[in-house]
This record gives sequence, structure tokens and C-alpha cells, in this order.
Amino acid sequence: MRATSLKGKHINTLLTRWQSEDLSAGTLKNRLAHLRWWAEKIGKPGLLPADNDQLGIPKRRHVTNQNKAQTLNDRLDRIRDPQVKMSLRLQAAFGLRRKECLLFQPLYADRGDHIALKGTWTKGGKARTVPITTPEQRAVLDEAHALAGAGSLIPAQKTYIQQRHLYDGQCKNAGLSGMHGLRHRYAQMRYEILTGWLAPAAGGPGYNHLTPQQRAIDREARQIISRELGHERLQIVSLYLGR
Repeated sequence: MRATSLKGKHINTLLTRWQSEDLSAGTLKNRLAHLRWWAEKIGKPGLLPADNDQLGIPKRRHVTNQNKAQTLNDRLDRIRDPQVKMSLRLQAAFGLRRKECLLFQPLYADRGDHIALKGTWTKGGKARTVPITTPEQRAVLDEAHALAGAGSLIPAQKTYIQQRHLYDGQCKNAGLSGMHGLRHRYAQMRYEILTGWLAPAAGGPGYNHLTPQQRAIDREARQIISRELGHERLQIVSLYLGR
């Protein structure tokens, strides 16, 4: 493909792929800015609309103390596909992204006291670990072993894209939306365990109401949770925990 051969179908393919990788709104907007620059340089400025809203790109998120945590509740029983149901349970138990919970291989990931996530599963391609700290996490992992065996939570006859579409469809039919909120819930539960008090987004005290000693505990907890979620910046974790 030549640089001047850029077409709308190429942009749509890229956008679909990037959105499947659970990239932030800011990252998507930066990449689209590069595509607009490219299109303009080859004399095709109209390939992309000027308004990102037309492409389904959300606005940048800012830190608030609005609680976006989600739980699976009884709607999980409406999920018919066993692999999708297990992916959701792992997502809730370990704060995983959608791609991570679909590609999850229990035999590889389970290291006894933590799970290991391959770089090919994660956002940004950086491998990471998440501790196993509760009996509930261990129980979910054991069931995942029994279901997946030596494979992943994507059946052998399906591709990742096919399973992702099934996941999305099953969640929609079950009335489950905003499943990224499972990561918010995980982060808030970990914060409470690590600090001894609720996260601001869950009704706990804000930073200005903490003592100097509590602020040190707060910062350490946020650093731990940031690593577990696969984020580099504490500012991003504030989207999950509040401030």
C-alpha cells in the first residue's frame, strides 16, 4: 500500500481495531489527529469528519467522585455462553479489561499467589501480574481451569473477534452494560483493603480530609492499584477511585 492509497475503509478498519483494544479517549483522539494530518498531506482531507463524535469517540474523562463501579449481580445468570460468563467473572475478580478476560489462559496465568498476564493480552503490550488475595478469586480460577483446560476462554473454533462480538451481544441481551465498571469496582475493593477506608468515589473521605499519615497510605495504595490495573499514571487511577 502506498501512502497516497489511504481510503475510508482503511480508517474504519484501524478505528475498529483501536476501539477493540480498550484505548482511552485521549489516545484515540491523538491517533485520529495523525490520520487527519496524513489525509491532508495526500490531498484527502475529507476522509475523516472533523468531529470525533461522528466516529463514536467519547470525550476525554476528567476526575470526579462519581462512582462508576459495576457489579454482575443476578444478571450474570442471563449469560448463556459458559466462556463469556467465565470471562466476566474473571473480569470482576481481577479487574481485567475485556480483551484480557477473553484471551485469558488459566494454565499459563495461574502462578499460585498471583496471575500473570501476557503482553499480547494487555493494553500497550506490557505484561503484568495481579495478586490472588481472596478465596473468591481462587474459586473463580479453579473453575476457569476446569472450563478452559490447557486453552483460553475462546473456543478453539472461534477467533478473538468472533468471541468479542459474542461477549458484547450476550452482555447486551442480559442487560449488562458498562462492564469496564467491573474494573472500577475491583479498584475500589482493593483500595478499601489496602487503606482500611472507602475510596472517595465509594463514599469515603477525599484527599483533603486525610491526615498526613493517611495520605501516605493513600498514595501507596494508589500506586499498587495502578500497577494491578496496568496503568502507569496515578492520575488515571483517580478516575476509578475518585480524589
